[in-house]
Amino acid sequence: MIGFIFVVLMLFGAPIAIALGITGLAGMYDIGGTHFTSLAPSKIFNGLNIFPFLAMPFFILAGEIMNHTGITNRLVALSQSLVGHFRGGLAHSNMVASVFFSGITGSATADAAAFGRTLVPAMVKQGYTKEYACAVTAAGSIIGPTIPPSGLMVVYGSLMGVSIGGLFATGILPGILVCLVCMAIITAMGKRKNLPKSSQKASLREVLQHFKSSLLALLMPLIILGGIVFGVVTPTEAASIAVAYALIIGTFVYRNLSIKALYGMIVRTSQISAVIYLIIGSASILGWWLSFNQIPQMVADTFIALSDDPNVILALIIVLLLAVGMIMDINVMLVILAPILVPLTAEIGMDPLHAGIVFILALNISLMTPPIGACLFVLSSVTGAKLEGISKELMPFLIGQLILLFAIAFFPDIVLFIPRMLGY
Repeated sequence: MIGFIFVVLMLFGAPIAIALGITGLAGMYDIGGTHFTSLAPSKIFNGLNIFPFLAMPFFILAGEIMNHTGITNRLVALSQSLVGHFRGGLAHSNMVASVFFSGITGSATADAAAFGRTLVPAMVKQGYTKEYACAVTAAGSIIGPTIPPSGLMVVYGSLMGVSIGGLFATGILPGILVCLVCMAIITAMGKRKNLPKSSQKASLREVLQHFKSSLLALLMPLIILGGIVFGVVTPTEAASIAVAYALIIGTFVYRNLSIKALYGMIVRTSQISAVIYLIIGSASILGWWLSFNQIPQMVADTFIALSDDPNVILALIIVLLLAVGMIMDINVMLVILAPILVPLTAEIGMDPLHAGIVFILALNISLMTPPIGACLFVLSSVTGAKLEGISKELMPFLIGQLILLFAIAFFPDIVLFIPRMLGY
């Protein structure tokens, strides 16, 4: 009955936070009437009263400021000078720029929007189809929330009590591997699609000039990650430092940051953060109902009943995440499914950091799977390309990333090498 209420609210177009909250309240009332529903405010407060959550709006604001300074064009120019001479050079540049840009925004949709306005038109002008250019951008956009700093990792680590610094360290290699897999696919498809390439290779002097122009932007993720990993600052303090760094760079170095523009960025940051916090707060009510009825344990027992092989259980978890990701927002999935599925990963002996990166990478991949893939909708709205055409061109990249996801899931040493080396 409670699940039916949620489905009906979603079908009638209720905002996801409202649907989660009403469903949770209905569950609480079903258990103990108004006596239990009176507990809802305290459950919302407890769900949000997690100190590391303060880091998220600071990371978002830092990304807004750095993006406003025109750093996107600098990073694209650097990427083009490095790999633009290959066949499909601008597509390769898109991927490399996504790696550079990930350390600034930590958001897949932000990267998709930024490159949708800059790189996609440039690729179309060079001879790529608009759908293929959007597919490349969508495939690269998930690098953003995989390589630190990642807002998704902040939320996951806060909810599940996992080291955010450890998650940041664990996400470095998977993000780079996503980039390499996509570049391999672009190379393999280059001749068949007759992808264009630059007429000449950039000189070492040009590469160094572009590197110098982008150096201040490239330093920001190193400052953030280094401070957290080596225990100098907490994630929240690192996020605050990132904002201060971005303000200094935008005001005194690039000199294109105005009070009016900063006000708009603060408003956008508040809107984005408020939506995420509202979802988390509402989901806290539903999460309490799920825990009270021992739903997580029931799910765990069901999975274990299907097989006692840890690899099979892990595969089932990934398939469930990917399937739900096709119809549900990833923030909602995170706050609802993580408390249910993550304890199951502990039962089968997974390292918490390994479980975290598998969970996060699966959620990121769902950002580009139809029909709800947020990055697809962003690119379609920004460029005017049809969703069906983007999805078709995206298939080889999606298959490649899924293979990588299962490889990371079944061979944990691939991703745990860096965090172990750093003492996590």
